[in-house]
Formats: sequence, C-alpha cells, structure tokens
Amino acid sequence: MEVSGWGRHPVTTADILEPVDSEMLKKIVTAQKKSDSLICRGAGRSYGDSSLADKIISSRFLDSFLELNETQNTIRCGAGVSLDAILKLCIPRGLFLKVVPGTRYVSVGGAIAADIHGKNHHVDGSFCNHVQSISLMLASGEIFFCSEHENSELFHASCGGMGLTGIIVDATIVLDKISSTSIQQQSLVANNLRECFDLLEENNSSKYSVAWLDCLSRGNELGRSMVFLGEHVDASQSKQNSNSTLKYRASRGINIPFSTPGFLINKLSMSIFNKTYFNLKKAGKQKSNVNYNSFFFPLDNIGIANWNKLYGSKGFVQYQFVIPSDAAFEGIQQVLNKVSSAGKGSFLSVLKKFGPENKNLLSFPKEGYTLALDFKREEQIFPLLDELDQIILEHDGRIYLTKDARMSEAVFKAGYSNWEDFLKIKTQFDPSCIFASKQSNRLGLS
Repeated sequence: MEVSGWGRHPVTTADILEPVDSEMLKKIVTAQKKSDSLICRGAGRSYGDSSLADKIISSRFLDSFLELNETQNTIRCGAGVSLDAILKLCIPRGLFLKVVPGTRYVSVGGAIAADIHGKNHHVDGSFCNHVQSISLMLASGEIFFCSEHENSELFHASCGGMGLTGIIVDATIVLDKISSTSIQQQSLVANNLRECFDLLEENNSSKYSVAWLDCLSRGNELGRSMVFLGEHVDASQSKQNSNSTLKYRASRGINIPFSTPGFLINKLSMSIFNKTYFNLKKAGKQKSNVNYNSFFFPLDNIGIANWNKLYGSKGFVQYQFVIPSDAAFEGIQQVLNKVSSAGKGSFLSVLKKFGPENKNLLSFPKEGYTLALDFKREEQIFPLLDELDQIILEHDGRIYLTKDARMSEAVFKAGYSNWEDFLKIKTQFDPSCIFASKQSNRLGLS
C-alpha cells in the first residue's frame, strides 16, 4: 500500500506487517531477506522518510501496559502505546510525562527512536533522558535488555537511533509528579530576534519556554515573536475546582477528508496570518492559567486531526535545525533573512532553547537554539533549503532527522560527528543491515 510520513512527502509503496506479540515479531524479523529493507513504524508522526521502507512493521498492536509503579513513578509499556494513552492513564494518578513533543499522538517506540524533545529541554533534556530501560529485538530475533548500565553502548545507539539498531518492544519511563493539569502561562512580546533571544536567556529558569516567530518580518522587525513561558500550577495555590484538578482531557475535532488547494498557502496568506496572530497575542493577557492540552499540544487542540492536509496534495517539508549558543543568533538571523527574502515563510516558526546534549549517538539536541519551519512542498523550496543547509553547517549546526525528507549524506555526516561510532554498533548487532529506511539509505547509514 502507499504510505508516507506526516509531511506526506515522499510517498512509497510498502508491505505493512502488524505483529500482535513478540513471537510473531521474531518470525517476521528472522525471515527478513537482506535484499529488502525493514523498519518499524509507530504512529506515523515523523515527517519525512525515516519510517518508510520496502517492509514496514507497525507497532500498533504492541500496545500493552505492563506495569505502573506509583512508588517509583515509572511506567513500563509496549512500544506501540501512544503518549496520549499514557497521559490518560497517569494524569488522574497525579503523574505526567517529563518530556512531551508538540503532539501527544506519538508512540513510545517512536519517541525513543527519535529521542524527541519538548519545551523544557534547557531544564530536563530530551525524552530518552528519562527512559530507564528498553527491550530491543535484534536482527537475530534475540531481545536485549538495554539501559544506561546494561548494554549501554546499544542503549545509546538505539535512543535516537531512528529504529536502525533493532525494534523496541517495550520501555520503562520515569514520570513526573503533578498536582494539577493547569499550566501557568506567561506571554512576552519580542519586537525583533535580539529581543527574543534576550527574553529566552533572561527566563532560562522557567521550566517551559518557546517562541513563535513571524518569519516573514524584515528589517528592524526581523524575528519579531511571542515568547511563551510555563510552569505547572500547584493545586494547593490554585482556585481550580478540586474535581477537575487531575482530569484527563481528550480533544475531539473534525477530520479533513481531502487536501486543500495548495495555492491558498502563499506569501500573502502567510503574511496576513502572521501579522494577525502576532497582534492578537500581543493584545492578549500576559498571564493566565491554561489547560495542559492548550500549552503543550496546540495543533492537537485546534480540533483538526489531520492538519497536514492543509498544505495541499503535494504535502510539506518541515525543516528544523539547531545551532550552538555562541553562533545561534547570527546563524538564525541569516536563515530568517533568506526565508523572508524568498517569501517562503511558514505558519509555524518555532524557536526553542536547548540544554546540553546527552550521550545518544544520533540524538538531535545540543546546547544552543533550535528553529523549526514548515514549507509547502514546491520545486522552488528545495534550492532554498540547500542554501539553508550551508548556513547551518557554517555555524556548526545540524538538522533534525525526524523532520528530514531531503538532507544529503554529506550534510548529515558533517552535522552528526558520532555517525561512525553509531555505524560500528549497528554493524555489530545488525551485520546484514536488516533494519534500514529510505532515509538511512539516503544518508549512508545502511
């Protein structure tokens, strides 16, 4: 069947296999021929081709909850369990995930394979910083228990390893204690990029921080933005009704049955949206208590389940990169100048601050600043992205594999200095290179 990532580009034809347990999974893996590529796929929320291959193993039925330890604040579950399902189970018990991305419809296996990050990386690191252990099925069909202390090399290759070392069967994750689902949100106005950076630096102690940028603004207003800060509300100090203090909330919305015409997304429509959004937020309340859904999952919360279809039938490309702190302002300023001059702006331009990188060999975050941009897929966008690649490399940055659909092997290897160490471990545990994706083939990892 035809399948794609969340960006709907590229599209490939693949056989999709859906094992219901580890025994069936073992039969599939050990029967795999070297000539075909095989990769595991969770909820399909990676944007490009990292979960595309000739054969795809879906983890949708590996979705059992195995143990919830409320004394140690840990949960063990199958790789196919979604973050949304974890929140549904844990929020009423006063527990919350330590790191969440911009959507809760991500599988645990996918979150680990991508080592996802959230709005609090500068404080809490990425998702895998809070993964206690994983059970990993290798190409041989064996299941290895991996953690920081046991099979640690394989653990650090698999966390952020894009599914190329094996298939995550289950994982144990450390949770956070909360007393309320409310987030105290503060919004600050930045009239340009310099002010935005200064605000993020000044509020570095805030648990959550993120900035929305108007990437079509130019001149003295280049990088004008809204900075959003957040802290978990202490229920003892809140006026919130005690019956709803720890209540899970599901968002139900419409599904878009067709792709909207791509011509609706253009420089004029994006400019109008960006100006309107900036002015509305600027005029709004500076401080307010909001539900966790609104703060962490704004796209899930708008009530449009498959908002990726808004970019038209050709799909879109998300481009996310990180640049180290000492070069971040200059590099991001150059990127924004390129984007605004080309008139290829994005509705969703999100800037966040990263803390120190972890030990995982292919994890994306490193200390600095990350910017994510969405572009409607059209021929003119790819030469622009090639130019942006060069700016990123000149400033010692790298591009996020989970969002990537077109990066070259040379750009990847220049940005990820540990790729050779990763490949050695992959070769050790997967000598016939059973696990491979369209992305890993393109980047020279398989």
